[in-house]
Amino acid sequence: MEEKRILKNKLFLYITEFFSGMSVMAIELGAQRLLAPYFSSSQIVWTIVIGSIMIAMALGNIYGGRRADKDPNPNKLYARLIIASIWLALIPWLGKYVIAGISAVLIFAVSSGYLVVAATASCIVLFIFPLFLLGTTTPCLVKYATKSLDESGKTVGMLGAFNTIGSILGTFLPTFVTIPTIGTNMTFLIFAFILLTIALIYFISLKVFQVKSAVAIIILIIGTIFGYKSNFAFWGDDPLYEGESMYNYLRVVEDGEEVQLSTNVLFGVQSVYNPNKVLKKSHYYDSALAAVMMTDTTNTKEVLILGNGSGTYATQVDRYFDNVKITGVEIDEKITDLAYQYFNFSEKHKVFTYDGRAYLNSSKEKYDVIMVDAYQDITIPFQMSSIEFFSLVKDHLNDNGVMVVNLNMRSNEEGNINFYLCDTIANVFTNVYTVDINGSTNRLLYASMNNDMIKVLDDELHNTTDIELKDFIEENVYKRLSSYEKGSLILTDDKAPVELLGISIIDTLIDKEVGFYKSIYKKEGIKGLLNYLGN
Repeated sequence: MEEKRILKNKLFLYITEFFSGMSVMAIELGAQRLLAPYFSSSQIVWTIVIGSIMIAMALGNIYGGRRADKDPNPNKLYARLIIASIWLALIPWLGKYVIAGISAVLIFAVSSGYLVVAATASCIVLFIFPLFLLGTTTPCLVKYATKSLDESGKTVGMLGAFNTIGSILGTFLPTFVTIPTIGTNMTFLIFAFILLTIALIYFISLKVFQVKSAVAIIILIIGTIFGYKSNFAFWGDDPLYEGESMYNYLRVVEDGEEVQLSTNVLFGVQSVYNPNKVLKKSHYYDSALAAVMMTDTTNTKEVLILGNGSGTYATQVDRYFDNVKITGVEIDEKITDLAYQYFNFSEKHKVFTYDGRAYLNSSKEKYDVIMVDAYQDITIPFQMSSIEFFSLVKDHLNDNGVMVVNLNMRSNEEGNINFYLCDTIANVFTNVYTVDINGSTNRLLYASMNNDMIKVLDDELHNTTDIELKDFIEENVYKRLSSYEKGSLILTDDKAPVELLGISIIDTLIDKEVGFYKSIYKKEGIKGLLNYLGN
């Protein structure tokens, strides 16, 4: 191998390894955020991303080691970095189209486990190739940097250290800096630029012109223009706000009179604000108002909301009840900011930026109503679904207090996640009732140690002067409540496979939504389906 002048100084090799390691971790974090609006931000998606990346890196290591022995030409390694940078620069521009295309095909071809299959296929198509290329970096650099066996250990150790330090920064920078401030798209573009810069420095030092370099620069510019301006997902045009926080992809839209917040969701809307005082039977948080009427305290009613979001439930409680004090807990501070900016959330309500369970662990306060609204598609925090968590909630309720839980994916299929949650809760509380929300997939659960909770509700309905509220709760909750008998399907801190349990419900919901089109596809194939859609 002809010695390249720039490689005589090992520092450049170490810098290459440093930024290669940094880019791998940044891509991993960006991949999860890119997939989240379509496949959720669950542990399952994280597992798919991490597993795919490790496979790509392993294959890259094998290929890179063989190429380094057979053809130890550094030009080829740095050319691969240029190709990787081109690929990354295209992701903000084309990524969502690739995901949508793969999802559209698989939704007709896959009958079960759709989320896992579609997320895996999308991850493979989008990220395997650039990470395979980056995986070739380390074995090649070991070849270039090692001059003799006497210093091989030291050289490999230094390369490993630079890679590790780069990986650490590549983990923290996207999470705490780039994704929350400038977004996932720009994060991909920044690391594409870094890889391209390293390669350009190498080739410029050799006074070698690479066509790939010119192409990469052009694509990076195009990717920056179109990718940065592109909507992150396909959830409609002209949002009031679209951005990212440390935890979520966030989108605020105005739909008629309502302002709606969507986050990392496969289906649905997380928060709604209607400037008018109105109750809707399809809105679970309106039916959740019954929990306040199930408590009979003569003092100010203390209400705690775990998963405050943009304050929909708090706003409704404030509208329909006097003499209430509301406390919210929301882990994502950016969502709370949006609540004040777009959802007319009252500043008189305290909101703590905390995980719901962590807040209960740190607080000694007790409440008359605790609303648990932290479940989102299959992204159910296991620490807020276990028997230990619900025991903690019970300990924070006043005598005769009520917990209300939004189970956002209802299903009567035995053994699904809702049965586990209901059984777990029923093993903590002596009185558990459920009601299905008309026109939605939500199911509400009310739980209390008060044997007279339904009698209290009945009394409150007779005593209230708000006829609209009385009629609504009576028709949509009181007459439709179903007592739940406890079973043995219990979730614990040690064993709570909430996401795997939720996958079957996702399959059911998808099949319900596209079942008609699937039947056409099965009978007439893709041509028949396209003809039907065209008509």
